[in-house]
Parts: sequence; structure tokens; C-alpha cells
Amino acid sequence: MRVDKFLWCVRYFKTRNMATEACKKGQVRVNDAVTKPGKEVYPMDKVMVRKNQINYEFTINDIPKNRVGAKLVDIYRTDTTPKEAFEALELLKYSKDYYRKKGTGRPTKKDRRDIDDFYDESE
Repeated sequence: MRVDKFLWCVRYFKTRNMATEACKKGQVRVNDAVTKPGKEVYPMDKVMVRKNQINYEFTINDIPKNRVGAKLVDIYRTDTTPKEAFEALELLKYSKDYYRKKGTGRPTKKDRRDIDDFYDESE
């Protein structure tokens, strides 16, 4: 089965076109090699998919005939994604809470109070 179709079948991507685009951008690796969307995958291949700033890693157990339900996905793959990847995403979310985008103007009164409270707590 093609790698883009497999990723769509096991619900890593919502559409097959999104899976194809990810392969073209180099976000999908099979056995540590960047692949094209038409690359054939077989059981026991190791696949790495970069999605939402997380490197999902899994091993293929079996090839489905078509798209499977969310409860049946674990039959076809074994997830080997390290826990640190998800923890890094949580830290990234917290760091973005206090980041102000350039050009948003001066801080509001509430922003100023939050900044003052933050500095008062750190002292």
C-alpha cells in the first residue's frame, strides 16, 4: 500500500491529499528515509510523521484494506512516540501564553496588571 494512503487509512491525516502534501514536504520518513507519496509500505516498517510540531513514530503491524475506525487503528500500528515529544508540546503551549505579537499595540490595563503581578511574584 502507498504510504500516503496508509497514513490516511490509520487516521493520521483527515484527507488523502493532506497525507500526500506532508510526504512532498518531507514530513514523512519510512525506515529513516524521506519518502515520496507513492512509496510502498509493508508490515514491520518504521514510520515517522511530523505533524503539529510532534514527531509521531510507529511501526506498521498490518496493512488495512481501507480506512478504519478510530478504535481499530491500534491493530494496524504500534505507537513508539516518546513521551518527551508530548511534554515539549505542553511547554510550548505555556510559553505562547505570555507572548505578544508584534504590532498589537500597547498593553491594555489588564495586560499591565498581569505583567505587574508576574514581576511582584518573582521578587
